[in-house]
Amino acid sequence: MSHSGTPGGQPGPQRTTDRAPALSEPARAYAELIAGNRRFVSGAPRHPNQDAGHRAAVADGQHPFAVIVGCSDSRLAAEIIFDRGLGDLFVVRTAGHTAGPEVLGSVEYAVTVLGTPLVVVLGHDSCGAVQAAREVATTGTQPQGHLRAVVDAVLPSLRRAETEGVQDIDGIVDIHIAQTVETLLGQSPVLADEVAQGRCAVVGVSYRLAAGAVSPVAAVPACFATLGEEAGPLGPAAPAAA
Repeated sequence: MSHSGTPGGQPGPQRTTDRAPALSEPARAYAELIAGNRRFVSGAPRHPNQDAGHRAAVADGQHPFAVIVGCSDSRLAAEIIFDRGLGDLFVVRTAGHTAGPEVLGSVEYAVTVLGTPLVVVLGHDSCGAVQAAREVATTGTQPQGHLRAVVDAVLPSLRRAETEGVQDIDGIVDIHIAQTVETLLGQSPVLADEVAQGRCAVVGVSYRLAAGAVSPVAAVPACFATLGEEAGPLGPAAPAAA
């Protein structure tokens, strides 16, 4: 990565100039996300690709290296927690990272048209959508308006958690993340084919609001759940080979 200057000769945020070849494979893209999250947690973010020069460079086209299907929670800003910048991440956010047709279409666009090699489902502890669905399941009181669509999308994860004997809210959240990974692959033959061909991977991660760290919950292929662990917590992560 190279540094770009700002007026007065002060160093500016880092700007990636060789991202396309370096992150063309799913494993490298995932390793880059993990490295960025470690920088964020340690308090040493680089803020790459956030300068005026890079803004101009990506104005004519985008080549994001990861799709983030995340919860809309205001504390879950993907570019911040993964320490990335303009043009790096294709972000789709809904309450409880629910995956309806528009979400599936957005993911398929990124993967097939933009050539993005990685899809990440980003959930978090104490998820309000999961808590709302749990209240509905417990009391039978239906929410008003379109919030019911969010709750209905989360209820299958609650039933799965009940079957597996999981009762704590964060355990249910992790099940819901894994369920969303399965939903993306099950409802999108286009995405499933990209994964089968080795051109893409889908990983579900859980974010801890207080600590700021992500941890893998589910992955297809399964090996992606352990990539980047060699460097240990908060250590530097070099891009992994596919």
